[in-house]
Amino acid sequence: MIELIDISPSALAEPRQGTASGRNPWIAEARALLRLAWPLAITQLSQMAVMTTDVVMLGRLGKHALAAAAIGNTVFYFTWLIGIGPVSALAPMIAQARGARKTADAEVRRIARMGLWSIVLLAPPLMLILLFGRQILLLAHQEPSLAAGAGVFVSFLAIGLPFSLIYQGLRNTSTALGRPTSALWVMAATIVFNACGDYALIFGHFGLPKLGLMGAGLATSSSYVFSALAMAGIVALTPALRRQRLLRRFHRWDLAKLKEIFRLGLPIGLTMMFEAMMFNVMTLVMGAFGANALAAHQVALNVASITFMVPLGVAMAATVRVGLAAGAEDWPGVRRAGFTAMGMAAAFISLCGVAMATCGRQIAGLYFSSGSADDQAVIALAVVFLRVGAAFQVFDALQVVGALCLRGLKDARAPMMLAAASYWLAGAPMSLFLAFGLHLQGLGIWIGLAFGLLVAAVSMVSRFNGLSRA
Repeated sequence: MIELIDISPSALAEPRQGTASGRNPWIAEARALLRLAWPLAITQLSQMAVMTTDVVMLGRLGKHALAAAAIGNTVFYFTWLIGIGPVSALAPMIAQARGARKTADAEVRRIARMGLWSIVLLAPPLMLILLFGRQILLLAHQEPSLAAGAGVFVSFLAIGLPFSLIYQGLRNTSTALGRPTSALWVMAATIVFNACGDYALIFGHFGLPKLGLMGAGLATSSSYVFSALAMAGIVALTPALRRQRLLRRFHRWDLAKLKEIFRLGLPIGLTMMFEAMMFNVMTLVMGAFGANALAAHQVALNVASITFMVPLGVAMAATVRVGLAAGAEDWPGVRRAGFTAMGMAAAFISLCGVAMATCGRQIAGLYFSSGSADDQAVIALAVVFLRVGAAFQVFDALQVVGALCLRGLKDARAPMMLAAASYWLAGAPMSLFLAFGLHLQGLGIWIGLAFGLLVAAVSMVSRFNGLSRA
């Protein structure tokens, strides 16, 4: 078995000055952060591999299927973000409980149990929303044929929604307990499971019917079920996690913890929603410029999302590191954890930006198998979007690390308001003005997205800098 990673405050204890074995505390923090961050980053990339598999295989069906899945995912992602907020509160709550060195085991059990109960409460109404995906998209003035395909796609995703949230809840708990690799093995297996399901159900292999978009939805939903069951199995079978007895007395409610989860989690969910829905709404707006623009937008956004997964993994590690230090009231440790994570994420994402700017055509070409004129037009437009995406990579990394460092401090309401202002008072209006007012169309939308991320990065990092001076 993989050993439990020591991420406790004692692992960060600063050496006495003048000792031969003393280490620079910033280097020690970087090493501790990296030990926690690398499996989280790879897990995030693995999750993107599942979604990228869907995009690539649907691209083989043509731009219509790809565009329908793109707008269908906007509806699914909206419901997922509502459910993921309370689940996201588990990591900072558990980290601070461990950092404070209280009766952590009992505290962890109560937090984890109430986190799963939040899913039980939220999942049914969210699934109901997904069943009306077609009607929602028609109200958003989407092309009827695209709305119909997207409606079929998300109706099958509804089945997998609660299982996706359960996986995330168990993953956040195991990460805060120093077991970040547990979710990595699950997601690695899920990639294979989903790829086989897509291949079989989209195109009709292994004796199964060719279901197209319906098959993609069914395969992805099945992969959510698989990941939740596999993660639950790891929690039950891994000694370090089994000793926590996370599901002990599952029927027993702790209303104080449940309220704290919602009090912290709902603003977290809204913070993520303000950013994600800006991108998703702009996806719907992009539909006004035709299927080529929408398909190119989906390709470029998928590439930018892949590169974003590593800073997101670093940011998730920063939540735990900052939470542990805050629970121990170690404010220098809080600053070290936060700013080390920011530097690490910015350094990596800068390299990705260079690749997106210089190899855009080759990257976009991976998503299409034919050399048709339509495909070439989509690729050419995707290259333009990727160049803008390259410009906002560092902003994107800094804003997510800043936001998740604040999450480690249990600071949720102010980041929510900062996100709302950054994305909906700055980014979205700028996108619409450039796209329609200056007639830049899709290029204008992407420049506006970059502006919103810049404002968010400055505001989130500034707030963390101020709060961590305590």
